[in-house]
Amino acid sequence: MPAASSSLSITLQIVSIVFYTFIAFICIGLPIAVIPGYVHEQLGFSAVIAGITIASQYLATLLSRPMAGRMSDTVGTKRSIVLGLSGILLSGVLTLLATLLQSLPLLSLSVLIVARVLLGVAQGLIGVGTISWCMGQVGVEHTARSISWNGIASYGAIAIAAPLGVMMVAEYGYNSLGIALSGLAALGLLLVRNKPSVPVVRGERLPFRAVFGRIAPFGASLCLASIGYGTLTTFITLYYLSRGWTSAAYCLTVFGVCFILSRLLFISSIHRFGGFTTAIACMTIETLGLVLLWLAPSTGVALIGAGLTGFGLSLVYPALGVEAIKQVPNSSRGAGLSAYAVFFDLALAIAGPLMGAVALNLGYSWIFFCAAWLSISGLGLTLLLKRRAY
Repeated sequence: MPAASSSLSITLQIVSIVFYTFIAFICIGLPIAVIPGYVHEQLGFSAVIAGITIASQYLATLLSRPMAGRMSDTVGTKRSIVLGLSGILLSGVLTLLATLLQSLPLLSLSVLIVARVLLGVAQGLIGVGTISWCMGQVGVEHTARSISWNGIASYGAIAIAAPLGVMMVAEYGYNSLGIALSGLAALGLLLVRNKPSVPVVRGERLPFRAVFGRIAPFGASLCLASIGYGTLTTFITLYYLSRGWTSAAYCLTVFGVCFILSRLLFISSIHRFGGFTTAIACMTIETLGLVLLWLAPSTGVALIGAGLTGFGLSLVYPALGVEAIKQVPNSSRGAGLSAYAVFFDLALAIAGPLMGAVALNLGYSWIFFCAAWLSISGLGLTLLLKRRAY
């Protein structure tokens, strides 16, 4: 019983911190299913431009990762989260301005991209800050649990927010998005104000370049596996439209629900079987899900594909992350987490323009075929890393 009580206490401490990730990803999820349609249909730009608009957020997160890791290691995790929430608040204001300028398409698009860049920088600060805060609070031995609960918070938020964003726009119009983002960020800032942070870890801090080199092989595998997620979130709405289907947001919901269930039910598998073995099994399941999305004859099969993709991808990040974070000292764990996350951001940043080009030339279903092949490539790299480690 004491062990169970201790485990529950650790989980509750983690949850109280990743709550800020939940708020951040509600703000990321609300516009995710409606912005591509807004850019493509309301403003009149191509699918490639819609993909670039979504990808701008992920590219900003990628480019800001070194800064986010350095801030987490040097000035503290709480301050990183406060800055991130402030960025979301400003992004909400600009999103509202962009939708108010809908009659001026180019100006509206430009302001919207700036808003998404701010949202991307905020995502980087909060993502690294919360995991590093968790590790400082409960210990590095609970790295897998910290990463997993942070992922549950993020994907759970997307699963809730994606259909909610569609309903909000249908009921209240596009202007409601910016108002919601600003209000949620202000709530987060209010709640985090009196929460005590953890001390900054003292010791040798490796240059980000050195950290990046140690993490890169694991990150490359993560990147190849994660392009499927970027493809799904960016293009599922336009994929459904191309097939004459409706309710695309529910694909994101099914993805998120299966993602969360997998983490809740099987997170212990990383400790039992090791990070590499778990990642290999999960990449196999994810690839099967992407193949089903490619071949889907109906929305039912597409939902199954989205579910398998979420179920498979769920443990790839923490499984490879446990192996990756072993490569750096504790005093540089913020930099290590940032370097690792760069590859996830890279996957999301390149998925938009890359798959937009594929859709333009081959059709939307083929984007999932390409994502499946990239996932297989990540699986092969993980097998090589496992062989090298043992």
